[in-house]
Amino acid sequence: MEHRYGSVEVITGSMFCGKTDELIRRLRRATIARQKVQVFKPAIDYRYAVRKVTSHAGNDFEAHPIEQAGEVLTHLNADTTVVAIDEAQFFDNQIIDIVQRLADQGLRVIVAGLDTDFRGEPFGPMPVLMAKAEHVDKLQAICMVCGEPASRTQRIINGKPARYDEPVVIIGAAEMYEARCRRHHEVPKE
Repeated sequence: MEHRYGSVEVITGSMFCGKTDELIRRLRRATIARQKVQVFKPAIDYRYAVRKVTSHAGNDFEAHPIEQAGEVLTHLNADTTVVAIDEAQFFDNQIIDIVQRLADQGLRVIVAGLDTDFRGEPFGPMPVLMAKAEHVDKLQAICMVCGEPASRTQRIINGKPARYDEPVVIIGAAEMYEARCRRHHEVPKE
């Protein structure tokens, strides 16, 4: 009998740090190794393409858009060995149990998502996924103000930093978000 052990890998960091590029790189390697790959993404993220995960740099990989985390199990093929979930911060906490279940069944699960929201607060299920993962890569972007390594996502509204009480989830890209270092990340409370 073949012995196979599942695992959870998390790729995280601010916007524009290369999370999706790294996810796609790992998926392409798995495909070259003739592993059966399935990719899921939240249906609310249709910035570049509905049925693909697409990086800001333009790399893409076919994906299945889902509304709820439970749909991963509904759409999972029996021969799949690698499951990827992009933008995991947008799912509810059910995604945590699903990721654990898949890994316990021997699958390699690769999760990508923002670790913090625009306010600098832990984002959705990502902190728990990071804690339960076997491997975590926290990537950094480049601060748009000073050029130093950036670990924060700055939301910009009408040319100014978004206030703390703005909605947490607003889908966007370079037109409303920037990568920032700790020093230049601003979240006005009033």
